[in-house]
Amino acid sequence: MNSPHLFDSVLIANRGEIARRIIRTLRRLGIRSIAIYSEADAHSPHVREADDAVRIGPAPASESYLDIDAVIAAARATGAAAVHPGYGFLSESVGLAEACIESGIVFIGPSVDALQIMGDKARARDHVSRHGVPVVPGFDAARLSDAEIEEEADAVGYPLLVKPSAGGGGKGMEVVSSRSDLASALSAARRVAAAAFGDDSLILERLIRRPRHIEVQVFGDRHGRVIALGERECTLQRRHQKVVEEAPSAGIPSATRERLLDAAVLAAESVAYVGAGTVEFLVDADAPDAVFFIEMNTRLQVEHPVTEAVTGLDLVELQLRVAAGERLGEPPALRGHAVEARVYAESPERGFLPSTGRILLFDPPSGVRVDAAIETGSEVTGFYDPMIAKVVASADDRATALRSLDEALARTVVLGVETNIAFLRTLCRDERVVAGDLDTGLIETLLPVPAARPGPRVLAAARRHLDESAQRRRSAEIARRAGAVWARLTDDSARTVSFLTDDGEVHDAGDADGGGARVAEDVDGALWVADESGAFRLRPLDRRGRMRVRLAEKVQAAAATDPEARAPMPGSVVAVHVDDGASVPAGTALVSIEAMKMEHQVLAPHDGTVQLLVAVGDQVRRDQPVARVTTQEER
Repeated sequence: MNSPHLFDSVLIANRGEIARRIIRTLRRLGIRSIAIYSEADAHSPHVREADDAVRIGPAPASESYLDIDAVIAAARATGAAAVHPGYGFLSESVGLAEACIESGIVFIGPSVDALQIMGDKARARDHVSRHGVPVVPGFDAARLSDAEIEEEADAVGYPLLVKPSAGGGGKGMEVVSSRSDLASALSAARRVAAAAFGDDSLILERLIRRPRHIEVQVFGDRHGRVIALGERECTLQRRHQKVVEEAPSAGIPSATRERLLDAAVLAAESVAYVGAGTVEFLVDADAPDAVFFIEMNTRLQVEHPVTEAVTGLDLVELQLRVAAGERLGEPPALRGHAVEARVYAESPERGFLPSTGRILLFDPPSGVRVDAAIETGSEVTGFYDPMIAKVVASADDRATALRSLDEALARTVVLGVETNIAFLRTLCRDERVVAGDLDTGLIETLLPVPAARPGPRVLAAARRHLDESAQRRRSAEIARRAGAVWARLTDDSARTVSFLTDDGEVHDAGDADGGGARVAEDVDGALWVADESGAFRLRPLDRRGRMRVRLAEKVQAAAATDPEARAPMPGSVVAVHVDDGASVPAGTALVSIEAMKMEHQVLAPHDGTVQLLVAVGDQVRRDQPVARVTTQEER
């Protein structure tokens, strides 16, 4: 495909690693890149790397990146010829596509009709079914009462999957094992769907016990041609959020692969699809001949780099060329294997709760592809998705690609926030993953994730950092006061050789070699230390501090359960589930807190009477009390 002219300028209606990845292609093609940013992202890498940047609103996405009027105003003000929506946010927005058309700006994406049909899961399901694409048994719950939904659910049979009609990314999905669980699942799914997508419509489908999640990358041009660029395995996921993806899929039969590609092209052709799209399917791990359409994502996907690795194509460039009216060529033959791991700012040991803070050090590995939203000094906030980077490894075969990814993750250093890097390495080495025996429940079998303990090298590196810092202070003080305080500053009793981890354990630093570990200090004086075993936050303890910790442990062991239910993460209170003064048993959901597009319930620590300390809409800090549950004895 050759073109004398594409676009002279493109506004990127997105942020983070998404915007940075699009900017790279625009720069290579000589196209002016225009970034948009919220107040929270004013100093983000994508803002600095773009040729131009426009502030469009405050930190909340609803007041910035999701504000269509602000996006269009920025495009007009900068003379953008086209808008690339990236993936997420407004990437599947009918409103943005229509606004671009009205403003004479090219929307780098499919037609409004395609967005309308495929953007609603229930409508998409009915539409593709009429065109011969197989779908999972289920029904559209829109305009049905809860009683009618119960009847339809009984007819389909349990277990069921409840999911929002709008949106994607697994948000709002609930698994229902029996009729008794249905009401609460409907309530939770509607709440999340309304908050995330502005639409609480739901569909219910039969739950396949051991599903594999396989998707097909399709492309369509403005001349009526649709091609498939192979499939991707996206089965390794948690709570319907993808964690590790690969291309091609892990050992599915060739006949099943052909059915997937044919069905994907058929689905895209049914809406005269233009641009990059992904058609997602479920394949039964125990009966791989069974293929069912899930949905079509009318955009580029987070995991598109693995397709780029095995096709040799730049999919963003292909989007630009198709949007400019060029014709698609023949799909290339696939070469080798590629695996991508999503690095999230979260703590697997604490139930994958999001982590926020300043990045003290980011050192990505060499020899592999890394698409990152962060750099040293970046701020990870609770306003946006917790994914901060993607690490992509490719090789001639799957086994080598997996080993290469594991080795690359071992060399990936992120200090300042908790991450899932160590857990990703566990996945890469899991015998079922290595064998390709995958289903979407595999990750759940590895939970809960045990807390890692800092090894001798990590502790030695932390001690060495403290010693070197103390030496620098001594040298500075000696230079200032001609040695008058040398004896006081070198007193062995003042040296710190013990550290407190976030789980409350005390660790003594021995004389091991700390070479190879990376260390950074945060504003609270805690040390973040990383080696191949993982990253740890260590708080230095002097002798007095250690004594206080030991005493607190004894007091806590003798005390009753803490009556205060605390926020597990910083975020916003989106639901209160009980009344003030209610009597509840242990484990009752008290409030729900949302951060980084995730919702978490805070549970009653024991039986008792509830005193609510927060209301819907309140912002809370990590470990902030949100309710107090008192027993009869305490009253």
